[in-house]
Amino acid sequence: MTAPLLSLTWTDDITGRQGFVVIDRLVRGVCSGGLRMRPGCTLEEVTGLARGMSMKEALHYDPDGRYVPLGGAKGGIDCDPRDPAAYGLLVRYLKAARPYVEGFWTTGEDLGLSQDLVDRAAAEAGLVSSIQAVYPLLDDEAAARRRLADAFAVEVDGIGLDELVGGCGVAESALTALDRAGVPYADTRVAVQGFGTMGGATARFLARAGLTVVAVADLKGTVVNPAGLDVEALLAARDAHGTVDRGALRPGDRELPGDAWLSTEAEVLVPAAVSYAIDTTNQRRVTARWIVEAANMPVLPEAEALLAARGVTVLPDVVVNSGTNAWWWWTLFGDIGPEADGAFAHTRRSMRALTELMLTRAEADGTTPRAAAHAIAADRHPVIAARFGQYR
Repeated sequence: MTAPLLSLTWTDDITGRQGFVVIDRLVRGVCSGGLRMRPGCTLEEVTGLARGMSMKEALHYDPDGRYVPLGGAKGGIDCDPRDPAAYGLLVRYLKAARPYVEGFWTTGEDLGLSQDLVDRAAAEAGLVSSIQAVYPLLDDEAAARRRLADAFAVEVDGIGLDELVGGCGVAESALTALDRAGVPYADTRVAVQGFGTMGGATARFLARAGLTVVAVADLKGTVVNPAGLDVEALLAARDAHGTVDRGALRPGDRELPGDAWLSTEAEVLVPAAVSYAIDTTNQRRVTARWIVEAANMPVLPEAEALLAARGVTVLPDVVVNSGTNAWWWWTLFGDIGPEADGAFAHTRRSMRALTELMLTRAEADGTTPRAAAHAIAADRHPVIAARFGQYR
């Protein structure tokens, strides 16, 4: 693998905690990738995520679209987001990273951080916006910013559109795999690890498609019901960190340990929380036919090889959870408007086409879906570089 274009480690002078910025590549002088905060975050982790962002951007390249793919990047802070000192740390990190955000790194919410929190901290750090580096690439900056702001103001059944589009994309990837295998939705059970932005939205869309969500795991443990959980009731009972109030559980719902989602009797597993959730040891507990990576890097490579040998298909994060990032740029560049119906329709159409392309390539090459996705991205990177260049 090639080294990233830029790799930085920052040490906070007050707490001694570290933060990281990794720029994998630039397109027209700009790159894209969220900022996460979690205890134990490492430079190696952020480097892998930045490389993944380069692939996600390339995978959504449409020569006829207004959205021009950017380069890939990522930020990370080693801190528990629930720590009382976390917000001050976030502001100081953004002050230190301000030249990069102003010049070429567009960022936003990721694991442990909400977009509202990132926006508030960015303003306190003296930034115009966490995505201001992309503004010079827009045809009409004022109209584009207004369009994105309008989209962020949209709510659908009590949940913001910005929280839902990613889960819509994850769900569409899963449904595409089921359709190719001829598996009826009504006969398909789902277990979800993580019930925050991505996990909660994915559960909603899969349940509404007719699948049965039988397990949901959060910080308190795993809630299971073989007959199906009431997803909407659980969504309404979440706190800001995706933890479900157990007072909302129905008589048939049971509480099990936090890792019980892994071995739940389900056809589809959706890891939607932390990286490295499935390793070479616990992969033996998986009985599902598909693992749909809503989180970034939840399945270790060695575990994925063992799962593939057992006939378990992993739908990779670089495709599955790429809808959120793409939605930002589809909206900002003007491929879609701020309305929910248009956003969902475009997301479904794009994610289904991309998942189909990946699975068809995997079948033709005799490889895994991840290897196929990486091959497609590798084919597109030189095309994008030749058309747009690395620097402005």
